[in-house]
Amino acid sequence: MTVPFVDLVAQHEEVAEEVGLGLQDVFARAAFVGGAEVDAFEREYAAYVGTAHCVGVGNGTDALELALRAVGVTPGGEVILPANTFIATAEAVSRIGARPVVVDVDDEFLLIDPEQVARAVTARTQAIVPVHLFGQTAFVERLQDAAGGIPIVEDAAQSQGALRHGRPAGSLGLVSATSFYPGKNLGAAGDAGSVMTDDPRIAETVRVLAAHGSPRKYVHDVVGMNSRLDTIQAVYLRAKLSRLEKWNQLRREAAARYGQLLAPLPGVRVPHSADGNHDVWHLYVVRSQHRDRLLTDLAASGIGAGVHYPTPVHLTPAYAHLGLGAGTCPVAEQAAREILSLPMFPHLASEQQERVAAGVAASLGS
Repeated sequence: MTVPFVDLVAQHEEVAEEVGLGLQDVFARAAFVGGAEVDAFEREYAAYVGTAHCVGVGNGTDALELALRAVGVTPGGEVILPANTFIATAEAVSRIGARPVVVDVDDEFLLIDPEQVARAVTARTQAIVPVHLFGQTAFVERLQDAAGGIPIVEDAAQSQGALRHGRPAGSLGLVSATSFYPGKNLGAAGDAGSVMTDDPRIAETVRVLAAHGSPRKYVHDVVGMNSRLDTIQAVYLRAKLSRLEKWNQLRREAAARYGQLLAPLPGVRVPHSADGNHDVWHLYVVRSQHRDRLLTDLAASGIGAGVHYPTPVHLTPAYAHLGLGAGTCPVAEQAAREILSLPMFPHLASEQQERVAAGVAASLGS
């Protein structure tokens, strides 16, 4: 039995009929940019996240850049972010001309460490970006204590539907950004993203910046960009959004099953949820000192697995100019040598998980 790392076909089969009807209408009207479908998705996703506003944009990186610009991040400013994240978190900062300030994560959940954030704040700090990693929610309330009024801009790309003390990820800071890349818990049929906030001025700033700096046609008050959520993606996302809670619950059940199967095995450390978190398990990430052997053996036996992320941001060649060498973020650096993402998706069968667990046990000699 082969086990894929992710199965998007099964998700599509659930929504195919609804999406097909929606796309027929879009093509019949030739309504490809903006319009009722995009407006409806923005309202529905804002309600789901628990914010007053949602602005659909072209992708998650644009969403984060636009959110940072809207809260006042400027060239030369500093933005604090975790070492263990996809590089897009740092790219969004760099594209503004600001400086990413990379800090370490905690050892238990690999989320941005509020104590490290507090030590990294300077007079130049213009925003703090907690990344809700692997389907968890970062400890935003502790970051707010450390921030002293500095804007919190959530990177919520991996946490659609996650909760922290009953509040949705993406509604905890001043503004949040998410990605609807196909593999996300709520994935589009291509690139897409959005920005969420309760602040109407931030929402309007994002909307203007994303439309060439134009509040209305041929009026350009500022230099913006072209980053729009297209109608086809809105149709697809609306169909999936109505099923997201069910799919997230299936992920939770799969995570619990993995815990039962893997916890007894020596040589592997299984994840668990932080107190106050209701996680959505975008990724199921174990840790092992034998990670590289596990990855090779699982691949050889037809089991998909991955590493998120093999190189902390500050050690990538792209950010060598920050001057942060090995040892700067020891927790993230150690984790990068140990983390392994196992297959995780809503339609993952118990038999497939048993196959994965057997593969892990065989590799470890258990």
